[in-house]
Amino acid sequence: MITDVVIAGGGPNGLMLACELSLAGVRPLVLERLPEPSQEPKANGLLGQVVKMLDHRGLHERLSGSPEPPRPNSAYFMFGAMGLDLSLLADSPVYALPVPQRRIVQVLEDRAIELGVEIRRGHEVVGLSQDDDAVAVDITSPDGEYHLRARYLIGADGAHSATRKLSGIGFPGVTYDRMTVRSAHATVPADWVDPANGALNVPGYGPVIPFLPHRTEQGGFSYAPMPGHPPLVTTTEWDQPATDAAMSLEELRASIRRVLGVDVPLGPPNGEGPHALRRLTGGNTRVAERFAHGRVFLIGDAAHVYAATGGGPGLNLGLQDAINLGWKLAAEIRGSAPPGLLSTYETERRSAAHRMVLNAQAQSALIAPGSDVTGLREVFSELLRDPNTVRRLAELTAGADVRYDMSEDVAEDIGEDVGENMGGPKPHPLIGRFAPNLELHTPTGPVRLAELTRTARPLLLDLTEGASLARTPALRHDQVDIVTAHPQPHAPTALLLRPDCYVAWASASPQPDSAEMESLRAALQRWFGPM
Repeated sequence: MITDVVIAGGGPNGLMLACELSLAGVRPLVLERLPEPSQEPKANGLLGQVVKMLDHRGLHERLSGSPEPPRPNSAYFMFGAMGLDLSLLADSPVYALPVPQRRIVQVLEDRAIELGVEIRRGHEVVGLSQDDDAVAVDITSPDGEYHLRARYLIGADGAHSATRKLSGIGFPGVTYDRMTVRSAHATVPADWVDPANGALNVPGYGPVIPFLPHRTEQGGFSYAPMPGHPPLVTTTEWDQPATDAAMSLEELRASIRRVLGVDVPLGPPNGEGPHALRRLTGGNTRVAERFAHGRVFLIGDAAHVYAATGGGPGLNLGLQDAINLGWKLAAEIRGSAPPGLLSTYETERRSAAHRMVLNAQAQSALIAPGSDVTGLREVFSELLRDPNTVRRLAELTAGADVRYDMSEDVAEDIGEDVGENMGGPKPHPLIGRFAPNLELHTPTGPVRLAELTRTARPLLLDLTEGASLARTPALRHDQVDIVTAHPQPHAPTALLLRPDCYVAWASASPQPDSAEMESLRAALQRWFGPM
């Protein structure tokens, strides 16, 4: 059998990639080794840029259960178990979507099936080899072993990725073996919960703000009352003795006593499960040596894993890997990709992954035990009164500080600005950034920019006076949709969006001059091929 794309892994990342490929006209085959979706409690939600991205694909409403678009968190968030006062910011970059991972898988699987994706459960990749034209994949299934040839194989099969191992791609990084994390869904005394703000008022310790980890010199504690579920109570300790005993609520109570210095009575969780009751020792922060090897690509945990950062960084980053890769791989398969397009997947997503490494390492340092760390935190807390510091850390946590290099020669340097040291006018600040939130007035009525990107096609948004770009025949590209809208105060006058909703070109001129028109033509050809 021959197929265009085989995706090893039917979790959120593999399913997201399957949806993206299908929107671009490529029908992938998804292989998932588990016979049924896992019911194990994992991630409790999504954070940052990926929440906005899901809105741009029409998936936010399905996941949230509300037709309202995502709203930023303007109250508080966390960094290294320290509060970020987001009210200091005029516009918060932190978006959150509380939804359990099993629901994310269900929604993405339903959407993939709607788009015609075939999903084979109980099928696992056990061998592969590749040549210049295809990847030969060996697969086991409930009916025995079989073989496929695919033009491309995608490893979306998690941190222990068989695809990565079979491809010979290394997975260097750091293992943290001193840390023990205990978590359980449990009930707490109802009269301890502040009805005004949801804080858990612990006698002898004080209020514990929900979802905000608390760090003491003995460890960490958090209380997360997820909507519709019993609270998730978690502790973190260092240098705990090893044990083979089954995890229990009593073990968690003893851990809380050591961390907070007081008792917190925990009861069994209410309602139907599955409920968390787990002990995890150690953790890893690792990034694959390569995200691509020949015709094999890695996304999600197969490419990177992170420890001790909070906020579900792996899932948030992995979904964006899928969205970045999907349109580029589809263009390559269709034969419409310009030279070098597919290689930008590794360049761009490795930059984002290394940014998350920085995030993980900084937060790990700030939550470690010891009086020296306490001193560091006291100094750090003073810096957190500065709105500029809060914004930098909030953008780092949310992934909103990611800026891709959109120049012709894609830079390897993570933080290099487009056009830096290249001479000429400074490029528009939106270039390389995720699309802004815009409310548009089009000839057919008002619409949000996010509603124009549901088809995952490139988009040229023309807000110039008289729609001058849309009326220029030389700018028409058969791969790009053009939408006109009325000019807006303090908004860009034109945007070229890639299918992943990152800005490839932008202008603030009411009537772009010849130099800007030439740069637009160059961007169209750079990302979407000859005109």
